[in-house]
Amino acid sequence: QVQLVESGGGLVQPGGSLRLSCAASGIIVSFYDAGWYRQAPGNERELVAFISSGGSRDYADSVKGRFTISRDNAKNTVYLQMNSLKPEDTNVYYCNLNFRGSARRNYWGQGTQVTVSS
Repeated sequence: QVQLVESGGGLVQPGGSLRLSCAASGIIVSFYDAGWYRQAPGNERELVAFISSGGSRDYADSVKGRFTISRDNAKNTVYLQMNSLKPEDTNVYYCNLNFRGSARRNYWGQGTQVTVSS
């Protein structure tokens, strides 16, 4: 059974930092493309950061230079380091793991709330 467990969300002041974690079980993270998405109520889910199984990274323009996606294969975990946080980064963040574009082997975490407010 595949399970993705997210952690690291919370309340932070503008300019602060958080690191989100997505710990996987039942699959080998290094074989999968990984992404962090965010979704505010009433909005579509937005891709924030992406890392391919080969290690290529891409970011939404709104977070470039502030967020960093990484993967620790030994811990089977994907991370999102978020720096210089802004109030508009407030969202529920979800991790996603996908194997070669497969609709069947596509997994989501439960979501973690990030709130940026003074």
